[in-house]
Amino acid sequence: MGRPNPALRTTASITTAAVLFAGAALGAAPAAAAPPATAPAGASASGLTFHDIPGSGGITLKGNVFTPAGAAAGTKHPLIVLPTSWGMPQIEYAAQAQRLADSGYVVVSYTSRGFWLSGGSIEVAGPPDIADVSAVIDWALDHTPADPDRIGMGGVSYGAGISLLAAGHDKRIKAVAALSGWADLIDSIYSGRTQHLQAAALLGGAGLLTGRPGEELTRTLTDFLGSNLAKEADMIAWGKKRSPATYLDRINANGAAIMMGNAWGDTIFPPNQYASFYEKLTGPKRLEFRPGDHATAEATGLLGLPNDTWTSTHRWFDRYLKGERNGIDTERPVQLKSRTDKGYEGYPDWKSVGAGKHRIELDGTKKILANVDSGANGGIVMLSNALDQFVKLPPVASIPLLPRAFASVWQSGPYAAARHIRGTAALHTTVTSTEESGTLVAYLYDVGPLGLGKLVSNAPYTFHGQTPGRPFPVDLELFSTAYDVPAGHRLALVIDTVDPLYIEHNPTGSQLTFSSPGADPSYLSVPLREK
Repeated sequence: MGRPNPALRTTASITTAAVLFAGAALGAAPAAAAPPATAPAGASASGLTFHDIPGSGGITLKGNVFTPAGAAAGTKHPLIVLPTSWGMPQIEYAAQAQRLADSGYVVVSYTSRGFWLSGGSIEVAGPPDIADVSAVIDWALDHTPADPDRIGMGGVSYGAGISLLAAGHDKRIKAVAALSGWADLIDSIYSGRTQHLQAAALLGGAGLLTGRPGEELTRTLTDFLGSNLAKEADMIAWGKKRSPATYLDRINANGAAIMMGNAWGDTIFPPNQYASFYEKLTGPKRLEFRPGDHATAEATGLLGLPNDTWTSTHRWFDRYLKGERNGIDTERPVQLKSRTDKGYEGYPDWKSVGAGKHRIELDGTKKILANVDSGANGGIVMLSNALDQFVKLPPVASIPLLPRAFASVWQSGPYAAARHIRGTAALHTTVTSTEESGTLVAYLYDVGPLGLGKLVSNAPYTFHGQTPGRPFPVDLELFSTAYDVPAGHRLALVIDTVDPLYIEHNPTGSQLTFSSPGADPSYLSVPLREK
C-alpha cells in the first residue's frame, strides 16, 4: 500500500460501579453459585451475583447478573445481555445494569472473550464472539428468571458491534441498543482506502494491554499497519465477516427493533457508516447522533450520571421488551443534536437530514507538494472531538497562514445569515499525480473574520495504480456532522496530503494537482437543514 508513514443517579449506582471495578482490578470478584431459574438471586438488595458462564468452544466467560429485587418466585422478567466494550471488564455496565434491574429486567453482562479473565483469544467480533452471545442467552434462560420471549442486546463500542451481529444470528433477540458501534468495519477504519492509523493503533495497543490477541488479529493488524497491499483483499474479507452490514438481510428477516447511537466526531467508528446501515433497516429503528468522540456520548451514563443516550436506551427496551407505550416509537426516528446547539432535531429518515444543498465551486488549478503536514489536520483520536463536545473547542487552523505549497484552499464568501450544516458533505474534483499512488485529506472549516478556521469535518482518500500525469476523478464523502456556521463567517475547503490520524501513501517528492475541467467541474456539496 505504499510506505507507512431525569435527575442525578443515586450514589448507590456510582458506589456499586466503583466497588465492582476495584474488585475486578484486584481479582477479588467471586464466582457465585447460579440462582434457580424460577427465583431471583438474593446475594444483595439489587440481586447482584457473579458467575463463570460457559462460552462457545468450551471457554469460560466472566460475567455478572443483576436481578430485580423482591421478584416473586416463578415470575419471568425481560432479559438484557450486555457484552463489554473493547478492553473493558465485566463491571463496565454496573450502574446502568442496576437501573435496568430496578425497573424489572434481568441483566447479564460479561467480559468479551480474550479480555481480562474471560477465556479464549480476541476474535474482533468474529464467529466465536457471536456464538458466545447465544451461549450466554442459553445460560441465562437456564439460570435466571429470564423470559425467553423478551430478550434484548446492548452495549457500547465493541459491545454494540457484537449486539448488531448477534441480531442477525439469533432470532430470540427482539431489541438492540448499539451505542458508538460499527456497521461496516472496513468503512470505519479503512474509509477512502486509507488506514486510520491512530484508531487502529489505539485498538491494537488496548488489546495487548487488556487481553490476548488471536493469531488472526495479530497477522491482520500487522498487514494493515504495515501497508501490505498484497494482503488488502484478505483484510477486507476479514473486516466484512465482522460487519453487521454483511448480514443485513438476516438482521431484517429476524426483525429486532434496533436503536443506534453515535457521536459526530467518532474517530474510531465515524458516523457515515452507521447512517448508511440505518437507512437499510426495515424493522423498528431509531438513530441518534450527538457531539463527541468515540463512546464519550455514553460515558457519563456508565458512571450512573444523567445521560440522554442511556435514557433513550431504557425507553427503547421498555417499549420493545415490556410493551410500554412510552412514545419513543411515535417520535421522529432520527434524532440529531448539533455540535453548536443544545437542542435536538427530529427527522423522519436520514435522507431528510441536510436535504438542502449548498454548492461551492472549486475553480482554478492548484498544485501541492506531498509528504508535508500543512498544519490542517483532524486532531487527536479520542481527544480533539471530546474537547469539541465539552468545551466547544474543535481542531483549529489559521486559514490565511496555511502554506499554499502544501495545501490547496478554496473559500466561499461570507454568509449574510447562519448556515446549518446537517449530514454529509461531498467533494468532487479532478486529480493529477506525479506518482501512481498517493493520499489526500480534505477538510471543511468554519472561518471567522480573523481567518481562524474551526474544523467542521474531514476525510482521507488514497489511490493506487493511477497513471502518472493522467487526470482522474475523485469523489469523497466527508464524515457526517451537524454544525452551525454563524452569520459573517465563510466556509473553506482545504486539501493536503499528511494527517497524523491516517497513514499516507505519497512517495517522496510527489505532487498532486487539482483542476476543474469545463466538462466536469469540481465542487463541494454542503448539506444544509431546510428552513
